[in-house]
Amino acid sequence: MKLKIKKDLLLDGLSKVSKAISTKNLVPVLAGIKFELEKEGLTLTASDNDITIQVFIESNSDDMTIDQVGSIIIQGKYILDIVRKLPDEFINIEVVDDLKIIIYTENSEFNLNGISKSEYPNILLESSKNPISVNSRVFRSIINQTSFASSNDEARPILTGINFKILGNVLECNSTDSYRLARKVIQLETAVEDNYNIVIPSKNLLEFIKIMDDSEENLELHVFNNKILIKFNNLLFQSRLISGTYPNTANLLPDEFMLSIHAKISDLYSVIDRASILTSDKEKNIVTFEIVQNTLYVRSSSAEIGRVEEKMSIEKSNSENLKISFVAKYMMDALKSFDDDKVEISFVGEVKPIILKSEKDEGLTQLVLPIRTY
Repeated sequence: MKLKIKKDLLLDGLSKVSKAISTKNLVPVLAGIKFELEKEGLTLTASDNDITIQVFIESNSDDMTIDQVGSIIIQGKYILDIVRKLPDEFINIEVVDDLKIIIYTENSEFNLNGISKSEYPNILLESSKNPISVNSRVFRSIINQTSFASSNDEARPILTGINFKILGNVLECNSTDSYRLARKVIQLETAVEDNYNIVIPSKNLLEFIKIMDDSEENLELHVFNNKILIKFNNLLFQSRLISGTYPNTANLLPDEFMLSIHAKISDLYSVIDRASILTSDKEKNIVTFEIVQNTLYVRSSSAEIGRVEEKMSIEKSNSENLKISFVAKYMMDALKSFDDDKVEISFVGEVKPIILKSEKDEGLTQLVLPIRTY
């Protein structure tokens, strides 16, 4: 294997696939990146068994010169550091004696020991016959607006993922940790023949949207029994699916409300943020809303630290008054998910779910469960 390649191109590809390298992996070869050079271009692959990332860099006379095709596995950490720190515009990579790798430029030379491609596990990145097409910008917003509500507790693995349900041309995504729920519903451009109900690990989807570029192209979802492959431009991203039945979250959403209020998101977020200052535990800080006439009182107290009260004007749907408490962080996370100026917050009662929606994004619903404070 022998090639000369533009540094920026190689660094971009290596940075993407390196997200799939695990330092804790029990299989040493998976600490490496697989280089496969063919006359069409260079394919980089990395995997930790949980996710697999593959990037194809197309051969272009201005950016890449291929002298000899071949395959080798190079230690991921070292190749990434070397390429990142070399100052030259082009980098040469050559394999000699089957497993010796020389990485060189005009003034620098590194010699690394490689690993034979035969030692790399056979990872199948297959396509399905009927992929699901989703706009990449829409897909990114779905993950950003739902992933934060998933659980970090591995005791209930099913809740550590985002539930994707597809029926016809409707895609519904749900994420919950039992204390809150994020739901996003969108219309797909093309209806799908099969129905899907799968759960994808949230942390894997967050890794994927980090390495997506900003192009507006559609991406393809290829769904299988225990894995999903996402195709986007020259990037392939494969993740395992979480097995099990996702809880039915539809019955958590009430149909009728006793009271709804409208408020400016930025103002409400700031008020809750300030009210949550006086606490020793950010994760469990409880804030109380008291709605009296057209005024919202926001209160928080700590026996060791003190208490705080703020008030702000709101619009109300009726003359009902209400007092309700919740975890500040959950409400702030929910408010942050809306790309809008105003939010509608609806209440059923003091111990019933709080529902947040906005006019701009009718497909997005956030739910926060209240806390009993007596």
